[in-house]
Amino acid sequence: MNDELRELLADAVEVARRAGGVLRKHYGKRQNIHFKGEIDLVTDVDRESEALIVDFVQSRYRGHSILAEESKPLEGEGEYRWIIDPLDGTTNYAHGYPFFCVSVAVEKGGEVVVGVVYDPLREECFTGVKGGGAFLNGEPVRVSRIEKLRRALLATGFPYDIRESQETNIDYFEAYARSAQAIRRDGSAALDLCYLACGRFDGFWELKLKPWDTAAGYLIVLEAGGMVTGLSGEPYSIYDGDVLGSNGLIHAQMLEVAESVRRRRS
Repeated sequence: MNDELRELLADAVEVARRAGGVLRKHYGKRQNIHFKGEIDLVTDVDRESEALIVDFVQSRYRGHSILAEESKPLEGEGEYRWIIDPLDGTTNYAHGYPFFCVSVAVEKGGEVVVGVVYDPLREECFTGVKGGGAFLNGEPVRVSRIEKLRRALLATGFPYDIRESQETNIDYFEAYARSAQAIRRDGSAALDLCYLACGRFDGFWELKLKPWDTAAGYLIVLEAGGMVTGLSGEPYSIYDGDVLGSNGLIHAQMLEVAESVRRRRS
């Protein structure tokens, strides 16, 4: 790891932990909730956490761009962009369900090179650096060795437009439920990806995600030896909405299930 990446990682970890302190401080208290859509919400804590991260980045990296969930993109100079989810799992947080995190990633020239996901309740900090491996609280992590989909524990989530759109995750959920050992739906794509990276899950898929949902977790999965593609097996970009990740060993089996859903749809 070169000095540049080492510095970016250290700062991403520092600011993710600071923002996590904001989440921990307000957790379990009455929240001021605002709705961005029918079921898509944001709290004042999201905004406080995001403001802390944005201020931190701007103070140390004035030329860097910032893409954050709750505010307009900030275009800087050069090839670096910070991609921020100040509170992934807002619905969980607002209901007192203890599964949420801060996600911070850094792109260089359009490629994610640093990823940090911090769970402030469990004090688990997942990190990944391009070419440098994946870690949980400083200890290396690897994906699982499960080889059969029928023995796999999968994770997923549902899009915010589930009440309006004809393209939901329900048919995929049914197909994978019949093919895997079990499925969990915990409400934070960033943590789902990190759990995949450290072997707690064996596979993950979801539709209609945003870059801040997956940027950090995507890199951490790859650096832990996993595989991430689109639902059709195409190369994945964090700017694509649909994602399928796995330990690599069950990836082809997961793609076959996804293809069977698409065939039934058509």
